Amino acid sequence: MFKGSIVAIVTPFKNGAVDEKALCDLIEWHIKEGTNAIVPCGTTGESATLEYEEHYRVIEITIKAVNKRIPVIAGTGANATDETIMITKKASEMGADGALLVSPYYNKPTQEGLYRHYKAVAEAVDIPILLYNVPGRTAVNILPQTVARLAEVKNIVGIKEATGDMRQVSDVIRLCGDKLTVISGDDFTTFTLLALGGKGVISVSANVAPRDVSSMIKAWEDGKIDEARRLHFKLEPLNQSMFIETNPIPAKTALSMMGKIQEEFRLPLCPMSGENKEKLRNVLKNYGVI
Repeated sequence: MFKGSIVAIVTPFKNGAVDEKALCDLIEWHIKEGTNAIVPCGTTGESATLEYEEHYRVIEITIKAVNKRIPVIAGTGANATDETIMITKKASEMGADGALLVSPYYNKPTQEGLYRHYKAVAEAVDIPILLYNVPGRTAVNILPQTVARLAEVKNIVGIKEATGDMRQVSDVIRLCGDKLTVISGDDFTTFTLLALGGKGVISVSANVAPRDVSSMIKAWEDGKIDEARRLHFKLEPLNQSMFIETNPIPAKTALSMMGKIQEEFRLPLCPMSGENKEKLRNVLKNYGVI
């Protein structure tokens, strides 16, 4: 259902508020550059520091700007099940094509707790749901056996796998088969994940180089393996630079250098160090985007 290059789009700020014009301009650029779907209010969209009304507004702006040209998968995960249901229902009412649900963070639920959480949300809404497994941020890994159980729930259609563990990805694909779409949650692993049977990436790097990320996946789909591999290696310095400091600090800094947004964050995120900013600038120059 969801595949290809899916950008985890940044949330631009200006003078402390969401920069709606900059967000709309980014969306138009992504559609022109071949991005296949957009995730507003994910990790890269600084969802953790958005107030509820801001969160809803960013989703609403994205849905209206996209205007059904490509899918919008709203980030609606939270660390409480009732809160997740509330946000996901709101996104559904606004017309989101799907929801990306990060696993409950800080609580450290058991595997049974994770299963019950996702099942409860899926039963409360009608839209397709993507699980989001990123234990580096949430402190809990959704194990392949739990994913397989959740794949039996009719509107749980996929998982964003951001463990970086290809053995785990392999186990998920083996256990779930065609019941669940597996999507990379880490740009570096996208090429390998495609080889295992994954269908795309929810990408940070696509914020900066949307055409190349999209073209890499399209080349793979067309059987042009050498071209896909070439683009993987071309993207790799950029992929690394996107995590030289905590995401989305490098992505937003890069977009600022490209003249697309203001360099503005919400505390506790803050501007990059001077040394890392210079490293990022050099990567972007070598890549040809500035």
